[in-house]
Amino acid sequence: MTTEATAAVLHEVGGEFRLQDVALGDLRADEILVRVEASGICHTDISSQGLMQLPAVLGHEGAGIVEDIGSGVTSLKPGDRVIISYGSCNNCPNCHEGRPFICDNSVQTNFGGSRLDGSHTMTLDGKPVTASFFQQSSFATQVITQARNTVRIEADIQPHLLAPLGCGIMTGAGAVLNTLKVPAGSSFVVFGAGAVGLSAVMAARISGASPIIAVDVKPGRLELARELGATHCIDATDGDTVAGILEITGRGAAFSLETSGNETALNTAIDCLMMAGQCGMVTVPHYGDKYPFTPFGVFVRAASLQGIFLGSAVPNTFLRQILDFYRQGLFPYDRLIRTYPFEEINRAMEDTHSGDVVKPVLLM
Repeated sequence: MTTEATAAVLHEVGGEFRLQDVALGDLRADEILVRVEASGICHTDISSQGLMQLPAVLGHEGAGIVEDIGSGVTSLKPGDRVIISYGSCNNCPNCHEGRPFICDNSVQTNFGGSRLDGSHTMTLDGKPVTASFFQQSSFATQVITQARNTVRIEADIQPHLLAPLGCGIMTGAGAVLNTLKVPAGSSFVVFGAGAVGLSAVMAARISGASPIIAVDVKPGRLELARELGATHCIDATDGDTVAGILEITGRGAAFSLETSGNETALNTAIDCLMMAGQCGMVTVPHYGDKYPFTPFGVFVRAASLQGIFLGSAVPNTFLRQILDFYRQGLFPYDRLIRTYPFEEINRAMEDTHSGDVVKPVLLM
């Protein structure tokens, strides 16, 4: 049975999205049809455009209501409110070991523009269109998802608060709590006070890290970081950032996290570490870009540099954990969000580019 939907279709890299009619095909046994109520906009929706064959439907932070399920789905039912997160193959060793965030087929599953077997879930003007972005493409009013990336949530939280948890906020919090596992009393520095970085600040406060240092170039973002748990803030345009961190910590940071995708910030995140410190990086400027990188900073400190994908998070458990923190008042991520009507997606993208908004969320 064909399902009609409206999608924001991208026809050229960096171009405007057009709202167009699309059609979704039949569900497979392990698939879900979700009516999207809200979708976050993430940096990855911008930086990955050059990877995709266009036209394409992007969006990978969806939340909504289950409308239909495939014959093999037992974990969900029509009417359930859900968060949609990243895709995985469910067949590789990492998936079998409970680590879908490092699925062997992650690149193809999330960025391939189709199901893993190459078939398409969406058509535009009767022709297959690149979709299944993170096995969802949530810039649409209806989407086909996988049972394993669709998480049922109690209906006490509104959709615009659920949507952004599926990637960016999960990544920032997970980098601290799951990957780096920052212990209480350890010094922690985050570079970039966007949605990912501010989520890391809130998670570091939960972990008991001290001091918690936020580095950015926007005074307003630094002020928000302080309100959310940063004990110190450094404007990267004002003096020597490494010297400032050394002055605060005394011996360098035990942990640093680079969230901005800025090459200078990455090198600074390494140079500010104490001996045997750990640096995590969660993004790059654009996929395929090369960084000027001096490995001596890692070597001389016996430090470690770790790429972090999706906050090392298993959505079915970690998203519920974040919401528990939110309900307890420990993780007030709602302060990051500004909502936009779906038809204003291009304004939301402009505000994202300019830094005028921390976490934009589209309301369908």
